[in-house]
Amino acid sequence: MMNTLQMGWQSWNLWCERSVNRRVLAAIVTVGGLTILVKLAAVAQGLVTAYHFGTSDAFDAFVIAFLLPAFVIELIGGALNAALIPTYVQVQEHEGQEAAQRLLSSVMSWSLAVLISASILLALLADFILPFLGSGFNPEKLALTRQLYFILLPALVFYGLSTTWSAILNAGERFALGAVVRAVTPLVVILLLVTLAERWGIYVVAIGMVAGFALEAGLLAWGLNRQGIFTMPRWYGANRAVRQVFRQYVPVVAAAFLIGSTSIIGQAMAAMLGPGSVSVLAYGGRATSLLLGIGSVAISTAVLPHFSRMVALGDLAGVRHTLKTYTRLILMITLPLAAILIICSEPLVRLFFQRGAFTGADTQIVAQVQAVYLLQVPAFVLEILFVRLISSLQANKFLLWGTMISLALNIILNYIFLQWLGVIGIALSISLMHVVSAGYLICVALWLTKDTLNAERVTEPVLSGQVRR
Repeated sequence: MMNTLQMGWQSWNLWCERSVNRRVLAAIVTVGGLTILVKLAAVAQGLVTAYHFGTSDAFDAFVIAFLLPAFVIELIGGALNAALIPTYVQVQEHEGQEAAQRLLSSVMSWSLAVLISASILLALLADFILPFLGSGFNPEKLALTRQLYFILLPALVFYGLSTTWSAILNAGERFALGAVVRAVTPLVVILLLVTLAERWGIYVVAIGMVAGFALEAGLLAWGLNRQGIFTMPRWYGANRAVRQVFRQYVPVVAAAFLIGSTSIIGQAMAAMLGPGSVSVLAYGGRATSLLLGIGSVAISTAVLPHFSRMVALGDLAGVRHTLKTYTRLILMITLPLAAILIICSEPLVRLFFQRGAFTGADTQIVAQVQAVYLLQVPAFVLEILFVRLISSLQANKFLLWGTMISLALNIILNYIFLQWLGVIGIALSISLMHVVSAGYLICVALWLTKDTLNAERVTEPVLSGQVRR
């Protein structure tokens, strides 16, 4: 039996090594499969949370409390990965692992300082920001939001570090640990909800998330250290590679700021619609988040290192071939899947959420929001593919321009649809925004890869010249 499994594994590895597209597919299958397990844990967390809190004021308060920390995490950590990994791969390919380690240590020292500073700044601005985000909340609900907000702030440091460490593992094509470790937080939250929810209420969700993020960061640091990659920050100076990361980071972080603002704007508008609206928007987005979490995480994790490596080696034809192959594959999977889920939206919400504090009336409105949210799935997954290509080409200024267009469109559509459809209109405006954004990114990517001259125009090499032997 063991010999059969070993032979099967060797055959799979040999098949994967025959082309870049096969290696990308293998990475997508690995990350996607493990991400499904992680998302199942997240779904279980959502079900337990819905049972205990439904669309209550307590859950409204939690959603708003975590809105800004989650936004800053993505702003600092997620944007840093898009700027760091292409340069890290280039340095690793051309100058060796020691130079790549110095780059990582320098960037980590800067990232840690920014994460801690951001946490302190958010704490100082709490009394100014929270009343705006929860503008429709009564004083008691706003006070609860404030308490949860301060509990959640340490999550910035833990999750911000773990996103970068996970990306470095992925850059070395070690995808498993970075994918599966994300199950830790929902499992910790579920454990605390089951044991302490009656005593501590909504506070257990906030405490569980911080504890889970801390455990995830520790596991990823252990995984990197086992690979001989050290996670301790150390500043080696602003050499050419570090400066290139910073130059790419500025437009990426600006783009992340603008696109993240759409979620903040949507939730803030929902807070003005009355009790339960924030929760309805959050529950209505769960199915979409599940699909996008599996698809976008698998694709973005798999393709960024491969795109970056092909760009570093000048294989523009390979980039175009991979892009066409996976564009077709994404549309073949996501279009029918989204259609089926939209048709079955209400039965799914009833099956998964309608129990405990979650009522039949909640099911009807959440199902409508969910159906509208699902419209964005094909466009969003395509966006991830093309964003990763543009990042690998180090042409992040185009992401910034596209995000500015998307934010302006989202604000306009929110204003129009909110008056017409209420909380459903917020979901509709987000879906339409992603459709337009996907069209823009496709046009930019096709232009950037149409010939070698354009690739040279947007890519600044890290090397002074010689490829490592």
